Amino acid sequence: MKMTKNSKKVNADLDRMKEYSLEDAVKMVKKLKFTKFDESVDLAMNLGVDPRHADQNIRVSTSLPHGTGKDVKVLVVTQGPKEKEAEEAGADYVGKSYLEKIKGGWDDVDKIIATPDMMSELGKLGKVLGPKGLMPNPKSGTVTMDVAAAVKELKAGKIELRVEKTGIIHAQCGKSSFEETALVENIKTIYDKIMKAKPSSVKGTYFKKITVSSTMGPGIKVDQGTIR
Repeated sequence: MKMTKNSKKVNADLDRMKEYSLEDAVKMVKKLKFTKFDESVDLAMNLGVDPRHADQNIRVSTSLPHGTGKDVKVLVVTQGPKEKEAEEAGADYVGKSYLEKIKGGWDDVDKIIATPDMMSELGKLGKVLGPKGLMPNPKSGTVTMDVAAAVKELKAGKIELRVEKTGIIHAQCGKSSFEETALVENIKTIYDKIMKAKPSSVKGTYFKKITVSSTMGPGIKVDQGTIR
């Protein structure tokens, strides 16, 4: 198969077997960007956990100091005075009427916040919202009476970190247009949060592999020791 010019450059510049320092890995991500659009920068952490055990099924959230660079569309499912509170906080969609739209297939939203009194209704949509990662959850701060604070946090760059069945956590840590220092600080924030969430039952290596990449770029291995 004939190699493209960009593929040749990747092979020439990137040592796929090497673990780069965090700073060098971020520099490489920006260097190996060939597309014209502003790609997302993603972090993949392969953990030595077994999500089948409840205490190792990691699910936490954190606010990134420099945000994700993404315009997050937020729906707040609530009623009464809380609707005005959500609107004033900057929610894109507000009200329990959106439950019917969701039943009809509508999903033009990135995050859903709900007040506790609405969870019985949302629970009926678990099979629809669950697979899309949209079901509100108290652990992630999306089931709350303080809807204004929740909306502002999500808009400012709060992300959810959830381990997949394979033991990997994927997280967007910014955009390729971000300054290198901003990406480094975002990644360190994510790393620290996952480190603090380490289950006591995990033995041996906790972080097995960490890679960073842009949307269309190659995965670059990161030396964990340079993140601490």
